[in-house]
Amino acid sequence: MKIAIQAADLDNKRIDGTRVYLLNVLKYLGEISSEDKFIIYHKNNFNPELTPPDFPNYEIKKLKFFKLWTQTRFAYNIWKDKVDILWMPMHNIPLLRRKNLKTVVTIHDLAFKQFPHTFPKRDLFQLNFLTDLAVKRADKIIAVSQSTKNDILKFYPQIKEDKIRVIYHGFDGDLYRKRFDIELMNEVLRKYHLKPKKYLLYVGAIQPRKNLITLVKSFEIFKKENENSIKLVIAGGKAWSWEETIKAIETSSVKDSIILTGRIPFEDLSILQQNAAVFVFPSLYEGFGIPVLEAFAANVPVICARNSSLEEVGGEAVEYFESRDVKELAQKIFKVINNFGLQSEMIAKGRIQLNKFSWRKCAKETLEFIKK
Repeated sequence: MKIAIQAADLDNKRIDGTRVYLLNVLKYLGEISSEDKFIIYHKNNFNPELTPPDFPNYEIKKLKFFKLWTQTRFAYNIWKDKVDILWMPMHNIPLLRRKNLKTVVTIHDLAFKQFPHTFPKRDLFQLNFLTDLAVKRADKIIAVSQSTKNDILKFYPQIKEDKIRVIYHGFDGDLYRKRFDIELMNEVLRKYHLKPKKYLLYVGAIQPRKNLITLVKSFEIFKKENENSIKLVIAGGKAWSWEETIKAIETSSVKDSIILTGRIPFEDLSILQQNAAVFVFPSLYEGFGIPVLEAFAANVPVICARNSSLEEVGGEAVEYFESRDVKELAQKIFKVINNFGLQSEMIAKGRIQLNKFSWRKCAKETLEFIKK
């Protein structure tokens, strides 16, 4: 069987959860199904950190860029190549396709419908148009969490439930479990002016949906009531509409204890994860929430917001708080950071929870679903 995969997102310089998802599924598809041929289409050069593996049954096709590439050059080539199945790992789908071409799309989240005010207006029309098209015209839909499936059924009540299958992301924790040379570890910590177990850590983009202003205000309360050397590290680059968050940090009474790293290398990120006292994830909404699993792999206790898919991912290993409740988050930080017995219990539960997620399992279930 000939399966087409739109992989143009792997050309992008910015690495996010959806791109990590696609790359990791591609690491296993060719191995799991040697009898199928996978044609992987992209338009420029792969990001070196997102380059898929080279299996004998993978054909990589780099197609010259045109405007509306998915609707033009990509659509033309999958028609010409007479593929049997099309898998779109992102919220997009070619308008023109052969009538008998089975099309499967992965929907990661509908955050732009739940929280439209947290997205740039220029992006909302495109996101709604492309996702509406994908959901309504795909033969099958993969949802990366039960939360995402529920949202699809909420916003598209005409879609039959049996058209959707929940297939969780996997996780590769090797980087976050890696034992680093002590000199390298100390060098990285010095670079960011940190000491082991003396900081809270958030990992992710800086944008409104990540709810970082709530985190900053909670940290202010925590510092006011607990005079100590604990710092807050926000590890991630500016995404969109970041100005208000940065202003809240720059005008904070504890700004000298808040460290913005910007985008950092994976190795630095792993070292920061492993040496954090607590990982805090205050996001208002997540389709899945891979950073929670990264913290589990790094043996760090996790506090995160109680919403969307986060309870599915975190299970019983996490201390939860209501997303907008500044005082409750401050209380949770105090509770975890001052209780070593609780930390050990949370870390042990995190290891158990982590075992539920596997990229091989994700790839296997994806292949079974798209071929069924």
